[in-house]
Amino acid sequence: MDRPLLVVDAANVVGMVPDGWWRRRAEATELLRDALEPLADTGMAGRDLPAELAWLAGPALEVVLVVEGAAAGIGGSLSVRVVPARGSGDDAIVNLVAEEGGGRRTAVATGDRALQSRVARLGASVLPPTALPLRARLPGDRAPRSRRWTGSSEGGDSTATSNPSSPA
Repeated sequence: MDRPLLVVDAANVVGMVPDGWWRRRAEATELLRDALEPLADTGMAGRDLPAELAWLAGPALEVVLVVEGAAAGIGGSLSVRVVPARGSGDDAIVNLVAEEGGGRRTAVATGDRALQSRVARLGASVLPPTALPLRARLPGDRAPRSRRWTGSSEGGDSTATSNPSSPA
């Protein structure tokens, strides 16, 4: 019997640690890959999983990290297979689930709702990124956890979370 398949949407999950990852995508993705390594041997035991995903707690998961863009050049490890997307990362994940997920339990870790719908139609379960182990912080990066900005409200300062798509 094939090991259950856990496919991780790196582009979506890597940003769970607010440390300037958008400036060092490849290095942050390598740290994510390293954080996923224990799951191949131990499964997700001890993690807060919904009852319908309890099968992920068992040992021996096949862990696949789908990467794209600046992170497409990172290598795999002994425990985590890295698949670089040739185009859209979402399309690569859907194709991977269609080709390798049939006949075995499959879960996709992503917060992308459109991708969640696409893989669910193929029979895959969806795992929220918060269920995965957090990657280590990038060394030497002092990105703020949040920024203060003066909004137009009369109550004073408002707090906003750093946005990787806007200039700092």
